[in-house]
Amino acid sequence: MSVIKVEDIAHVRFRAPDLDRMAQYLADFGLLPAEARTDRLYVRGRGSAPFVHVTERGEPAFLAVGFRAHSLADLEALSAATGAPVEDHDAPGSGRIVRLKDPDGHGVEVVAGQTPAPEMAIEPPSAWNSAHGRPRQSTVKRISAGSATVMRLGHAVLNVSDFRASEAWYKGLLGFLTSDEIAVAPEFSLGAFLRCDRGDTPTDHHTLFLAQLPTGPGFNHAAFEVQDLDDLMRGHAHLKAAGADPEWGVGRHILGSQVFDYWRDPWGFTLEHWTDGDLLTAADPPRKASIQDLMGVQWGMPMPSTMGG
Repeated sequence: MSVIKVEDIAHVRFRAPDLDRMAQYLADFGLLPAEARTDRLYVRGRGSAPFVHVTERGEPAFLAVGFRAHSLADLEALSAATGAPVEDHDAPGSGRIVRLKDPDGHGVEVVAGQTPAPEMAIEPPSAWNSAHGRPRQSTVKRISAGSATVMRLGHAVLNVSDFRASEAWYKGLLGFLTSDEIAVAPEFSLGAFLRCDRGDTPTDHHTLFLAQLPTGPGFNHAAFEVQDLDDLMRGHAHLKAAGADPEWGVGRHILGSQVFDYWRDPWGFTLEHWTDGDLLTAADPPRKASIQDLMGVQWGMPMPSTMGG
């Protein structure tokens, strides 16, 4: 039995020396201003999260991943189990926060009681003609230029030094469930895709992936859901024209099934656009997968050697 069951990922936190440069990159990536302060930059998607990415001024670093708890009572339970205090959350949406460190020292921030942001209008979906049907008739399709339409933060991936120790920590405190475990040998798994336990409510195939890689512990990437495939490809063209640093994509993953597109921010941290991912409930059993499943694609370019470092 876990101490609490988090509902979703909330945000990722970084540090960078130039907030104006980061603001421009994140705008090109498709994120919107939430709040700008002298020493930090908050950005949001089009959904109800008050912010999904925050950058503090300073030397480049990954600082923390945040998760959303169901209630303030969950934060009190987490505080009682860990000794970490429940604090006021000085950020857009306010609320309360518990700040933890996982076994590798990654910052883990659990928030509750935030005031949701107003959801923002997006373009209505455009019909697709295919061999299955041709609903779009007497209408041409024109995709306007611009950045992708980021809706929300979907997941984060952390490199860890001991997968089993990290798995036990995240499951025991935050209630994660295994979707796919990456078995390298019968007696050794290097990681797992973990999802939130929301009972009968479908949730993303993974909210957190823990990977024990030769590069050692650290940040791997954070992934943001966009509107649809056309939107992802529009965003790809926009980032390419803006001179951003591509990492991997476009392709479709095997595990999680997402169509993906990875880019590096100006300080080398990887951010992903994705769409069309799998949804599971708590009743779906965990599965074992191979390293080939992890690194492979259903279509698209193969994984580059730089990915995950």
